Amino acid sequence: MILVTGGTGLVGAHLLLHLVENEDSIRAIYRHPNSIEKTKSLFKLYQKEHLFPKIDWVAADITDIPSLEVAFQNIDYVYHCAGLISFDPDDEEKLRKINIEGTANIVNFCLAYQIKKLCQVSSIAAFGNVASSEIPIDEETEWNPEAYHSDYAISKYGAEMEVWRAQQEGLQIVMVNPGVILGATIWDEGSGEIFTKVKNGLNFYTLGETGYVGVKDVVSAMIQLMKSTIVGERFCLVSESMSYQKIINTIAQNLNTRGGAERSGAKPKPTFYAKPWMTAILWRIDWFMNTFFRTKRKLSKHAATTIHTVDKYDSHKIKNALNFEFQSIDKVIEEIFSLQK
Repeated sequence: MILVTGGTGLVGAHLLLHLVENEDSIRAIYRHPNSIEKTKSLFKLYQKEHLFPKIDWVAADITDIPSLEVAFQNIDYVYHCAGLISFDPDDEEKLRKINIEGTANIVNFCLAYQIKKLCQVSSIAAFGNVASSEIPIDEETEWNPEAYHSDYAISKYGAEMEVWRAQQEGLQIVMVNPGVILGATIWDEGSGEIFTKVKNGLNFYTLGETGYVGVKDVVSAMIQLMKSTIVGERFCLVSESMSYQKIINTIAQNLNTRGGAERSGAKPKPTFYAKPWMTAILWRIDWFMNTFFRTKRKLSKHAATTIHTVDKYDSHKIKNALNFEFQSIDKVIEEIFSLQK
């Protein structure tokens, strides 16, 4: 039997969608019953709701050891997709609790129950830093502990350390490090928020650059790696490195060409360039409002810097290992809009 953690998230839900078509025994964990409805709605979106009952849902939390005892019964393979994505400095403790301690619990259970293989979903945030924007980042880029990292990046790097520790203790593992994942989902969560922001009218852009990948490619790579003889390796999953301006323009264009602009009131492509000094002022205002009026953080210092940083990524390793081909981000976004009419 296969266990999927994070089955109500973007990657986990799409993974379940693909697994139930080809596997007989699938178990997924959830924390709140209403969160299962999000996964069920995804099955409905792809017109595969008839496959949803094949999933054995178990109430469990990766930070709650007794609940994991039940979830790991009769399990052979594990896909660990659960984790917290947040760039709010107020979430530092939660990030460490869920991403590091939670992952430690999962790998400890894998060792205790002699799981045959684990697939860990990490992030490009856990990669190292490069001196020049012209040098691509990949699996061999060294993590610099002296460099400034977001709390999220630190938590994902810490989670990776737990997985490598488990490998040294005998667990067979593979790891994927996706870029910003795009896919059909609820638009007010995770990477889906960018669609909501553009739909509501995003007036500005920046020229920073990062890596993007479609969720279907992430899931496909994970399944292929788990079925392969490859162990003890991690793989960068980035289809394209794109500027924030280009990704915003592509989403806006799809809104317009598919009639979304008229129905939703979406504005044209943003034309105002937010310069670094402007976002530097904005994150300080945001900090002030959070500190003295307890408003939720919208722009951290790290985020204000990141949206101007050019990071290019190289996914040659997964391409060579599996003869893997990524779907272009243009096609990924087109498909998202064709599904979520």
